[in-house]
Amino acid sequence: MTRPHNDGEPVAAADMPAALTAGTLVFGDGATQVFTADGRTTYVEGGRPSEGEWSVIEDGKFSSFWPPAYRATYALHWIVEDGSPVGLSFTETGRGERFDGRYRS
Repeated sequence: MTRPHNDGEPVAAADMPAALTAGTLVFGDGATQVFTADGRTTYVEGGRPSEGEWSVIEDGKFSSFWPPAYRATYALHWIVEDGSPVGLSFTETGRGERFDGRYRS
């Protein structure tokens, strides 16, 4: 995986699988999300898990699908502190809603 240099730098398509599967992401509201290399993801909010799928579209963008019919595209950027990646920022391309997830330490 290419090491990001700057906070807010888009995640390259080639680096996206490793960035997403690097560890559990914890969001500001306490929700967690795990991405696996086989294209699956589990989001847990309030103790309730939901299962989805993800795939890389292009540099800085990926798609997620939550059955039965919800599909979204996200711009994905690095969160970098002191020169090291500490998480990922997800911005839904349709609505502009942003979610910052930090790797659980």
